[in-house]
Amino acid sequence: MVYKPIADYGLIGNMYTAALVGNDGSIDWYCLPHFDSPSVFAAILDEGKGGYFKIAPSESSNRQQFYYPETNVLITRFLHPDGVGEITDFMPVHKENKGNGKPAHGLIRVLSCVRGSIHFRLECYPAFDYARRDHHVEIDGRGAVFRSGNEVLGLISPVPLETIGHGVESEITLSEGDSLSFVLRYSDNGIDPLEITQDGKQALRDTIQYWQGWLGQCTYQGRWREMVYRSALTLKLLTFEPTGAMVAAPTTSLPEVIGGERNWDYRYTWIRDASFSLYALLRIGFTKEAGRFMEWLIGRTQEKNPDGSLQIMYGIDGRHDLPEETLDHFEGYRGSSPVRIGNGAANQLQLDIYGELLDAIYLYNKYGTPISYGLWTSLVPLLDYVCDHWDQPDEGIWEVRSGRQHFVYSKIMCWVTLDRAIRIAEKRSFPANTQYWKQVRDKIYVEVMSKGWDRKQQSFIQYYGSSNLDASNLIMPLVFFVSPEDPRMLATLDRTLEYLVSDSLVFRYRNVEDGLKGQEGTFTLCTFWLVEALTRAGRIEEARLIFEKMLSYANHLGLYSEEISPTGELIGNFPQAFSHFSLISAAYNLDRAIDRKPSSEN
Repeated sequence: MVYKPIADYGLIGNMYTAALVGNDGSIDWYCLPHFDSPSVFAAILDEGKGGYFKIAPSESSNRQQFYYPETNVLITRFLHPDGVGEITDFMPVHKENKGNGKPAHGLIRVLSCVRGSIHFRLECYPAFDYARRDHHVEIDGRGAVFRSGNEVLGLISPVPLETIGHGVESEITLSEGDSLSFVLRYSDNGIDPLEITQDGKQALRDTIQYWQGWLGQCTYQGRWREMVYRSALTLKLLTFEPTGAMVAAPTTSLPEVIGGERNWDYRYTWIRDASFSLYALLRIGFTKEAGRFMEWLIGRTQEKNPDGSLQIMYGIDGRHDLPEETLDHFEGYRGSSPVRIGNGAANQLQLDIYGELLDAIYLYNKYGTPISYGLWTSLVPLLDYVCDHWDQPDEGIWEVRSGRQHFVYSKIMCWVTLDRAIRIAEKRSFPANTQYWKQVRDKIYVEVMSKGWDRKQQSFIQYYGSSNLDASNLIMPLVFFVSPEDPRMLATLDRTLEYLVSDSLVFRYRNVEDGLKGQEGTFTLCTFWLVEALTRAGRIEEARLIFEKMLSYANHLGLYSEEISPTGELIGNFPQAFSHFSLISAAYNLDRAIDRKPSSEN
């Protein structure tokens, strides 16, 4: 086994956890019972120790992979001169997920032969707790059980299994029309994981029906419907059903630089994601999901730090403590170490998060449900905190580890914090010190225009006193800080295209000391921000070409990682929520702009 490209994976899930399934039929990443739980399969981080569950033809064959239409049911096809085989992978969305009962965590793999005859090999080698805990294997007539402490993983198998070391294997030959279902179930509460509760084929029908019914709520009917649908389905997969929180990505430590140290755990929820995800969800009709995420955000506003601030990220269950540690026994994806779990950036000062939070609340109050007075009273202390601290340096949106600076993006979002609070207060007639907020808001604006603008190179810069460009400044017209056709914004767009863009792909920044070794790839989110900024500036044809090029960088399933290498390889954690809700936003606004163009320009 060798490491596959990150782009060779698809994602399945049940809104509690998710798994990466390679186009070779191998499940190489799976955490149980939740997104941020320890892994049971982690071959993507260490091919030797991590563990995997593979079903594939014994002989090499051509491979294809696609999703069953308008669902998160993944089909992997193997094409061989002797026949064609398929594996249909999915996680049932159990009825228990919708109530107060505890869901039965697991996944189902339906193996079938659709032409000729195919000989398959099954290999299942779990590795509990990131391969830090041993387990033992038991075989009975129903399948295999892997026990590690109070955790049990059961593989229900219709064919005999043979114990090989700490795993099981089997040889399977299917002829045209044959079909077998393998059920992998997890238990940590004494329930027999080999107890069959639902027929595999019926579970497949139910799961298809669930996903197609859910997607039927989508109101987007524009030019890029297929990609918007896939992004919406992906965002739903990244949502934690019990709380409504959304993980930034379902993986940890997939590298931003192959062989480098830029490897982070993204299985948590960032406050920053709030406004962008809520905007995307509300724009395409998913008000329920937006409402659940808002409930999670409201909970965090009640849990301020002693100094009145918020953390930048939290666990999907709302917990604050996210200690960062390294798994030194894992070699990392293609030798990219260290492998990290937890995230030390949770303790950074990032002043921009208040702008994203208030923008999210403003959007939800406008397009969703009017916010309560109780929520408003919990926000006022945050506004006081921003008024008192906006002029401090921080680590910024990119979470640099080279020291604090006066990042322009952070100042802009502090302006957004106060601007949106003023709008909400005036719209809802809430009691508020709006006169003082306006004074501070205007002071921030003037300072950014003075210290954040480099007259020599005619561009907004990364932080005060620097000459570096930063793609985060593309946010300015998107949050209405400046007009999209303001001369300074147009000049910044030109400089960005000149210095940060490589054939539609956008670097966050270049040649900047950020406290880490190695140069990263281009940032998927930033390309979609560029598309939207160009769209709002009226440069529609330019925006459309960049957008179409960017669509070509998705993997075969329409999924995006955090970054894209100069050679077009997907790198970083995968798939990333930021990438997909920025795609939705760019597609929505570009589609509207094209429709508004005079017919003579079409």
